[in-house]
Amino acid sequence: MCTRPVALTIAGFDPGSGAGVTADLKTFAAHGIYGVACISALTVQSTLGVRAVEPLSASLVQQTLECLAEDVSLSGVKIGMLGSSPVAGEVVSFLTAQSTMVLRDRIVLDPVLRSTSGTPLNDVNGIRIIREQLLHRVGWITPNTQELAILIGEDSIGREQVPASAVRLKEMVARSGNRELNVVVTGGHLGRPDDFLLTAAGDQVWLPGERIDTNSTHGTGCAFSSALLCEVISGLEPSDAVAAAKAYVTEALRSAYPVGKGKGPMNHLFRLDFLK
Repeated sequence: MCTRPVALTIAGFDPGSGAGVTADLKTFAAHGIYGVACISALTVQSTLGVRAVEPLSASLVQQTLECLAEDVSLSGVKIGMLGSSPVAGEVVSFLTAQSTMVLRDRIVLDPVLRSTSGTPLNDVNGIRIIREQLLHRVGWITPNTQELAILIGEDSIGREQVPASAVRLKEMVARSGNRELNVVVTGGHLGRPDDFLLTAAGDQVWLPGERIDTNSTHGTGCAFSSALLCEVISGLEPSDAVAAAKAYVTEALRSAYPVGKGKGPMNHLFRLDFLK
């Protein structure tokens, strides 16, 4: 019998399916990977922005993760918005328990700390848990410049500061015992959408991006990190995996169609368009 890798997403629920677990599942499917999900928080949002965030109970998250782990063998884990410090703590406990089952370099963290409209998506203690505990257990992190600034305690970071800031984050995590972290600073907030990769081995490379003229940009970070996990699971080397994930997001933006009155979703399933 033919089987497929199974990837887990731990993230929030976006009713419009532009971001969060449903967007992750679409991205997994587009890469031929079966996706399972643990919802960390419910949100009230649309393409017009986030109105409310309601984290799930830590107990329910714990039960969901344990239930899934008892049933399926996970090839990788993508972590997005966690919503609260208790949930962040449960994810840390889960990854610690699964450390012999899921390779660290197949765990990708997209540190979603606030929405594009500025709504906080985690509390102060939750950010501390991410910085001091969760980063010790992942092999990849994909912050944008704003998220990177929060993680290293800066007000803001410009393009010129990206390489040094990524090195600073990597060294901070190395002091906690994790020397295997790959850092990808996504460039959607920069003048040119170039991404910066700092590998676990210390290699540094800028990956040039293309600015697509579209209003369907909601959830680009979610899709990129999920696509990156898929490429890592497939066996690509770090720079090739990042380049492939970036190419996927670019084409999903290019082929997007209007949904809603605000910033709409990308076309995560553009590879199925030939079936029309």
